[in-house]
Amino acid sequence: MQLFYANDISGTIAAFSLEESGHCLRVLRMRKGDSLVFTNGNGSFFEGIITGDDPSAMTVTITGVREDEGKRHYSLHMAISPLKNEDRLEWFIEKAVEIGIDEITPLICSRTEKKRIRKERLASIILSAMKQSVKAYLPVLNEPVLFSEMIQGGFDGRKLIATCDPEVQRVAISNAFAPAENILILAGPEGDFTLEEVRIAMSEGFVPVHLGRSRLRTETAGVAACCSVYLANI
Repeated sequence: MQLFYANDISGTIAAFSLEESGHCLRVLRMRKGDSLVFTNGNGSFFEGIITGDDPSAMTVTITGVREDEGKRHYSLHMAISPLKNEDRLEWFIEKAVEIGIDEITPLICSRTEKKRIRKERLASIILSAMKQSVKAYLPVLNEPVLFSEMIQGGFDGRKLIATCDPEVQRVAISNAFAPAENILILAGPEGDFTLEEVRIAMSEGFVPVHLGRSRLRTETAGVAACCSVYLANI
């Protein structure tokens, strides 16, 4: 199913962005009178008919709506260090959205080499991955946050920090949470978190976890963590 996105809805009329309008009318060559399915990113799927075929501002009349029956019964928030190679962070974000994630926060740690992100670019990847995987919830992308601020923020659920440090007593991530539990996972930069960061996180209630015997890159660790949570909740 080809899924579109629009969050500008007034009554039974949905207005689409320049990008979505152009993709629908110019790339896919759809026309006035054609039917389509779109989501507002807040849990609803809409059926509609194209009634305005301006390729810069398409409008659709809504003919039906249904709630996403596949809504997860848990939430997953990943705070992950930006990477020097932007392509690798983009790959993580795309795969995390496809698997299922609710919130992503770029985490600035002491060993983080690149402290800025291209938020507009990452938001575009999130939107594309949501549509490709036919989901009705658009994950939240936060501004970068310092490690010290992240661990002190409030979170109602299980708090985990993934680390490779052998000096820390860790548990397998699959044993660190229960199904249907809301989860916040911290994934560190290349070179891992410092031992001091892990200990400070533990003092704030974070549980150190490992993702198996292999030493994983940051983006691979992030995907592995998402998969662990997803599979535990099937």
